[in-house]
Amino acid sequence: MNHIPFFKKKKVEETSRQIRANDHHGNAMKEFADNRISTSKYNLITFLPKNLFEQFRRLANAYFLFIMCLQFIPQISSLTPGTSIAPLAVVLSLTAIKDAIDDIRRHRSDRQINNRETKTVVGHELVTRKWKEIKVGDIVRLENNEFITADIVLISTSQPNGLCFIETAELDGETNLKARQALEETCNLEDHIDQLSNFDGEIECEAPNNNLGRFEGNLMWKEKKFQLKNDNILLRGARLKNTQWAFGIVCYAGQDTKIMKNTGKKKFKRTKIDHLLNRIILGIFLFLLIMCAIMTICSGFWESFVGYHFRIYIPWETYLSSNQQFGALEISLLTFLSYVIILHTVVPISLYVSMEIIRLIQSKLIDWDNKMYYKPTNVQAQARTTTLNEELGQIQYIFSDKTGTLTQNIMTFNKCSIRGKLYGYVIDEAGNEIQDLEKLKPIEFQEKNNDFEWYDKKLLDAIEQNDKDVYNFFTLLSLCHTVMSEEKNGQIIYEAQSPDDNALVSASRTFGFTFIGRTQSSITVRFGNKEETYDLLEILDFDNDRKRMSVIIKKHGKIILYCKGADFKIKECLDPSEKKIMAVTNEHLYKLATDGLRTLGLAYKELSESDYNRWAQKLHAANTSMEKRDEKVKDVYEEIEKNLKLIGATGIEDKLQDGVPQCIERLAYAGIKIWVLTGDKLETAHNIGLSCRLLTNDMELYIIEEENEDAVRKKLQEIRNGMINKIEQLFNVYIENKNKRLDWKDWGIDVMKFNRYRKSNYQYNSKTQRLNSHGITTIDTYQQDNEQFEGFGLLITGQALVFALNEKLKMKFLEIGTMCKAVVCCRVTPLQKAQVVDLVMKNERKITLAIGDGANDVSMIQKAHIGVGISGQEGRQAVLASDYSLGQFCFLERLLLVHGRWSYLRISKFLRYFFYKNFAFTLCHFWLGFFSGFSAQTLYDPFFIATYNVFFTSLPVLALGVFDQDISADHSLNKAYLYTPGQNDEFFNKKIFAESVIHGILTSCVIFFVPYLSISNATRSDGITLADLQSFGFAIATILVIIVNLENALEMWYWSSLYHFVLWGTIIAHFLFHFVLYSTIIDKIFKRNYPYVGVTQAVLSTGNFWFTLFLTCVILLIPVFAREFFRMRFMPTRIDRARLNQKFRTEEKAAFVTHIQYRLRQRRQSVRSGYAFSQETGWGRLITSGLMQSKSNIFTRSSKM
Repeated sequence: MNHIPFFKKKKVEETSRQIRANDHHGNAMKEFADNRISTSKYNLITFLPKNLFEQFRRLANAYFLFIMCLQFIPQISSLTPGTSIAPLAVVLSLTAIKDAIDDIRRHRSDRQINNRETKTVVGHELVTRKWKEIKVGDIVRLENNEFITADIVLISTSQPNGLCFIETAELDGETNLKARQALEETCNLEDHIDQLSNFDGEIECEAPNNNLGRFEGNLMWKEKKFQLKNDNILLRGARLKNTQWAFGIVCYAGQDTKIMKNTGKKKFKRTKIDHLLNRIILGIFLFLLIMCAIMTICSGFWESFVGYHFRIYIPWETYLSSNQQFGALEISLLTFLSYVIILHTVVPISLYVSMEIIRLIQSKLIDWDNKMYYKPTNVQAQARTTTLNEELGQIQYIFSDKTGTLTQNIMTFNKCSIRGKLYGYVIDEAGNEIQDLEKLKPIEFQEKNNDFEWYDKKLLDAIEQNDKDVYNFFTLLSLCHTVMSEEKNGQIIYEAQSPDDNALVSASRTFGFTFIGRTQSSITVRFGNKEETYDLLEILDFDNDRKRMSVIIKKHGKIILYCKGADFKIKECLDPSEKKIMAVTNEHLYKLATDGLRTLGLAYKELSESDYNRWAQKLHAANTSMEKRDEKVKDVYEEIEKNLKLIGATGIEDKLQDGVPQCIERLAYAGIKIWVLTGDKLETAHNIGLSCRLLTNDMELYIIEEENEDAVRKKLQEIRNGMINKIEQLFNVYIENKNKRLDWKDWGIDVMKFNRYRKSNYQYNSKTQRLNSHGITTIDTYQQDNEQFEGFGLLITGQALVFALNEKLKMKFLEIGTMCKAVVCCRVTPLQKAQVVDLVMKNERKITLAIGDGANDVSMIQKAHIGVGISGQEGRQAVLASDYSLGQFCFLERLLLVHGRWSYLRISKFLRYFFYKNFAFTLCHFWLGFFSGFSAQTLYDPFFIATYNVFFTSLPVLALGVFDQDISADHSLNKAYLYTPGQNDEFFNKKIFAESVIHGILTSCVIFFVPYLSISNATRSDGITLADLQSFGFAIATILVIIVNLENALEMWYWSSLYHFVLWGTIIAHFLFHFVLYSTIIDKIFKRNYPYVGVTQAVLSTGNFWFTLFLTCVILLIPVFAREFFRMRFMPTRIDRARLNQKFRTEEKAAFVTHIQYRLRQRRQSVRSGYAFSQETGWGRLITSGLMQSKSNIFTRSSKM
């Protein structure tokens, strides 16, 4: 019952939670959420009412329902209700079917997750249960590589010390391992089922919340209380790694888990055009009421002064008053409702039917685009919704995840510098560097590594020659780390806390220096065919302040300290005698950075036995100190990490997905601002920002990493003042009111063309920045040209973002963020991602897109106007929550710049044409009223009224909305600036709608009055007048069909054989249809007195009609043609120029020159020290304490490995 919304009890808000293990009855009494999750919107009971409610929130549907109800009143309706019932039913049914299909997909996904199986302790045995059956308080068993079932308090693992490892890629985007540990008091339970089934510990913990980094609680057991913290809990969404099994108590289940608390509810998304249409519908309805009011007033006067005296010929209905005034009043009121029915076609329901068809086909064009097919993973782009296509052409902000979205989650050793020699670059016979290495064949190694390719044979030659420096380099890589190893299927598998460590150790193995395993006091390696074991004396662990790690090892009586870390930190530790070699290495570092690589410095130092022993005593004293222990330990570390000898540097590639830099560059050129929201640390995000060209050295970069509200407020103000000073310094701008919100538009500055607005005589000594405390140093380079300025960039940490998003500071943060071309938010939670998106959406009122690949991105994907999921390595949660899914980030440019731009252009032209043609059609009824006693007489044949939008104008307008394109897909990508009209609503807005309405009204005047003046006194050759209603109505209908379809032809840019067939076929179909409909054959078949029989032949056989048709076409089409010719000749838009360029290729030379200038202007990149360890403390103490060791079977492996 509780799963049916109508029967759900109101949940009591929790302040804390108490759970007793294995007490199923007691826990059930507290009505905790079960482990079932639901991301769907409907069920069998709620689907119909909820879906209809959502559909009738669209004012147009409510409007059509109202019209349909009026048609059931025979006294006021001249049209049958079927003309409205059928189309409305089709629209509602199609939308309901589409929504049902989408929701069925969500139900299937939920069912797949809920039906996963895990083992739980029941009685005195392990029982396999589905996830949805797991309850709070259950003790569950997790297996290696298994996703964690719920939020679980760890009580024992396969390690005697209670240690286990988890991967949290779906929680925070990090693929490196994190350590978790059970309480020492519960470790002895191990996997003894009898003891576990009798375990009666009681957990008291905080209420369910969304804070992924905090857990506070206590375990009461055996009359003792033990503290529980974040290291003791395993969160749902993480995966157990490198651990055979683990047992834990479920503390939060299902919707109460932290990952679900960070997932927002899926909302009903509607496009900006849909919202505009709602307002337009209100305006049209008001216009309709005004027209009906005019007809009502005129009808009252006419019936009172004229109709009353002609009742003998046109008698009043019996239910009307015979009093002159009252009868006229009653007729006029009925006339009002009659005209509401007749004129309601200004917004026909076929508008929405056509829109749904167009959107469906546009979605299929996205699905069928083979240029968005990613072959390696066999993933095709997919439009998972059909209602948002045109909004893809109006995006102004993109919010992107980093790990797995911009990057591949793969780190690879790429290049290195060893004692002043640079390796990794291939030189040809002429001494020039070969740029395109893909044309070369990579070196084949005995140790295969699919993710690693190496082309420079010089390094292998140095290894073969037993080069001492190279040997020392790889010895450091194989020893100085905290990597754990495990043997699987005869292969050594590495698990690392740092992705850099994994890349370096794997590369070292490939070159023949293999790390095999470790104990708490030794490291075993194999160099060539020789296996050696080093005594591990100490690990000086990494942390965020030191930004380096060291190991002290002993071999053959020699003690050596190996150190690696951020290059600027290693420089500080070098012996003064190393300045010369460091200068050479410094040049190499800049070259590596220019290639977008993350750099690490490597150094070593030999220690005497006595020096080490004295230092070890100091370390022991620091480790046992009761005051400021951590600070004292760091000081001791600093003492020994001095006067080091430089070994060299490494260049690690954090592999971007294919085409990411080019994609981001084009999207930025299209006027789209890109914000990266990532769980990674600041340095990592900064490095990737530079690699993918989101950030550049010509940007003024600001960093906010303060940890309290007051400091964040001061920093925001400092940045704002800096921006003001920079703007006034570089541009001809003086900001008088410095308290007013900053906005580039206020000063008329185009952010894509800063140089156009620069002061012409400003010169400077350029200062290139790079991360210092986060890698930033300043290098002076003297320039004689203008300072390059590419806008502002902002990096902010998650801790600072907590305060920046509060009510007091969020508008200041938003002001600064919107002034920047790029913003990077680091160490953010899933909920913070959604909050940042929401801040921009609500206050900027811009169209946003969020893109990600993991469960931690779901909340922002659901929050943004458009959500895009990447089918990546972090599961399919992001895809299932998304509106569109892609195989790679680079396909986003085609999705937006081609499909999005075309969709917006097409739907805009469709709407303005549709309103034009329907106002032209409907207003003819209005003009007839002045010549028919305001009697609500219809001008057209009822069959024509019912089929006008279905048969005689539908196919050309559908072709316009589906196939039209101004320029080709390639030109759309190359001319990204053509995307901006969609952002500015240039193709459809209130002004353009008004122009379409006026055009339609004028067209209706010409179509009605030209034939009226031409036919009113005309006769056929047999003397019969042409002025009867049937002939007049058919003549106007025919002229109308031809005019509006030719207007459609003038709107169409992309003429194809299909469009020719549709256009001319529609016009011909009009004639054929009416020849048959108005023939005597139909009259004989149905045996009804049909007044239109013979009208087609009678009208088309007269020269008067053809002359009228020609005259009307000239009056209506020549001005339109002339206006377009004049505009394109003397006031061409950017699209007009692009179309001419596509035809005549006039811009190719200019583009080539611009490209050369860009290449000449490129500068060397700043060095990126990317010691990309986890934000958590390193594993050094866990290893040296014996808690972490390699699997024992590693050391019994065969020598052939």
